[in-house]
Amino acid sequence: MDEQARTTPHSNTGDGQRVTRSPWTLLVLCLCGAIGVAGFSALGIWQLERRVWKLDLIERVDQRLKAVPVAAPAPSAWPEINARDDEYRRLVVPGRFLGDREILVQAVTDLGGGFWVMAPFRADDGFTILVNRGFVPTDKRDPATRLEGKPSGDHTGIHGLLRISEPKGGFLRNNDPAANRWYSRDVQAIASTQGLGQVAPYFIDADATPNPGGWPVGGLTVVSFHNNHLVYALTWFGLALMVLGAIAYPLRQAGKYGGA
Repeated sequence: MDEQARTTPHSNTGDGQRVTRSPWTLLVLCLCGAIGVAGFSALGIWQLERRVWKLDLIERVDQRLKAVPVAAPAPSAWPEINARDDEYRRLVVPGRFLGDREILVQAVTDLGGGFWVMAPFRADDGFTILVNRGFVPTDKRDPATRLEGKPSGDHTGIHGLLRISEPKGGFLRNNDPAANRWYSRDVQAIASTQGLGQVAPYFIDADATPNPGGWPVGGLTVVSFHNNHLVYALTWFGLALMVLGAIAYPLRQAGKYGGA
């Protein structure tokens, strides 16, 4: 019995008795612990990488928002349009709206719940773009209630931000073109429903220039990026340290009593 006590790892229970842990048990604990430490550490490193990416994104978007407005990308540039390189660019586009062909997309803004007013705009350069003219509350969804804001004639230029199409729908709600229910600004689907033919793969969020009668209200684009990656990284690294401590304790106890 004395020989077994000297060669078999033990640990203490609350009543002073020793619980025997075999070398195989310790090996399994070490392997599980190593996997846990490696996994949590990898997640922490991934969050640090995401933080670098997010800070770069914020800087790029901030530069675009401060830049001088440029012409809208023409059809030759459409295949290369993407969120990373183009979203939130300031644009100015001369042209005119195409009559009474607006689509309402459900929206929640600082002004409450209501709709985005999406309208086709024919650029002087010969292509069509959907323009988010702005927000209207539910009681202004009918164009007849905001006739003063009805676009007419040519414009010296629509000013706004380039936004990337939002396919399919919103969270847990798919667009239903047949029923004219829209939960996202899906450029291609809206264009198809309205018979617009080929349109730009992006749309424009109009700026805050007031519309006659006050509706729609533009300039409500929210440009904000959550950046909690450092907190997430510290959480994962903390969990890795906890797992390391959890496997270190039985190993230390095994070493302590191994020679007893």
